[in-house]
Amino acid sequence: MNEGMVGEFLLLLAFFFAASLILGLFLERFKIPAILGALFVGILFANSHFAKILQSTFKVPFDFLANLGVLFLLFFIGSELDIKQMQKQSKAIIQATFLNTIFPFIFGFLVMQLFGYGLVISFIVGLALMPTAEAVVVPILDEFNLIKSKVGSFVVGAGVLDDVIEVFLVSFVSIIIGMKLSKEAFHSQELLEIALHLFLFIALAWLLVKILPKIAQLLSKKALWFLVTLLFFLGGVASKAHLGLIIGAITAGVIFAHIIKKEKILENVKDFAYGFFGILFFLWIGLSVNIEGIFKAPLLTLAIFMAAFFGKIVGILLLVPLKKLTLKEAILIGVGLNARLTTEIIVAKLLLDANLIDTKLFSAFVAFASISTVLVSIVFTILLKLWHSELKGVSYEH
Repeated sequence: MNEGMVGEFLLLLAFFFAASLILGLFLERFKIPAILGALFVGILFANSHFAKILQSTFKVPFDFLANLGVLFLLFFIGSELDIKQMQKQSKAIIQATFLNTIFPFIFGFLVMQLFGYGLVISFIVGLALMPTAEAVVVPILDEFNLIKSKVGSFVVGAGVLDDVIEVFLVSFVSIIIGMKLSKEAFHSQELLEIALHLFLFIALAWLLVKILPKIAQLLSKKALWFLVTLLFFLGGVASKAHLGLIIGAITAGVIFAHIIKKEKILENVKDFAYGFFGILFFLWIGLSVNIEGIFKAPLLTLAIFMAAFFGKIVGILLLVPLKKLTLKEAILIGVGLNARLTTEIIVAKLLLDANLIDTKLFSAFVAFASISTVLVSIVFTILLKLWHSELKGVSYEH
């Protein structure tokens, strides 16, 4: 970009940041996290001239900054996780992950069958309803200081576990498309490679946890430098291995907090990360919202939304009679795990480009993901606001 384009880009960001700040201050008066102001500003200006310039002329730098925002936000979530307490709840979190993925899959598969789609597309759509975009709701949990609560542990823990499902989902769809285009037989090599990458990444993280504490005193002198290096390294490795930024960023946060005990450094960087990257991230989500699909395929959009939403809720509610969660905890976790972001749209776009689905289903998928992102953010915030005091006092011991 030349100097003139840089100036234009900065002025656009200044406009959106100012609008987000004004709306955020207004929302705070009603005890709603100010960071949601950026989400609503993005939605309001999604079809504006300014937004079109930002998402066309400046798409590459804007998307890069937004992804960098995801990286930093999830790093701080990882740094605040109470791993020992999560280990105590590990069995329940695994159960929650299974239940909150299997029911959306079943409901999604049945919905596609009812609308007359084939078995393969029904299967893929069911899979696409399984993952969670926990990056959307964890900053809201953090605003209420609930990352270390049971609700926080379940949302982050189950979210991270089904990120593995997300990786295999995109890989599976790519294989299906490859089979259709090349008419080749099924090859499991790609899935085995991802499993190997996951194993090697876990081994790398374990190795860092063993080695880095031995030079912790030296690293603590340049803690911020080390923070950024570790974050970029693990984020880059995870992305290159097709495991995703989320796994890399959260792992980096956990390792950093384990090695460096200077909370003041984390707090200082966190203030900047939320004040800059957090706003960019939610603005990016808001500008990506597309509700046109509702009008193109209203019944199909509603059916997919209901299958996904109630699939997550029903699955988590089953933990209540098992005495793993209270009713309010289950409702909150179920709503939080309904956060969507890009996986559904990516899968739908891959299938559309390969002529495996029609534009009607693609439009419905884009609309469903967009609506879910907005509604979950709002409903999750309202419920946290209503039940915040009760959740703060909940013990992990059950």
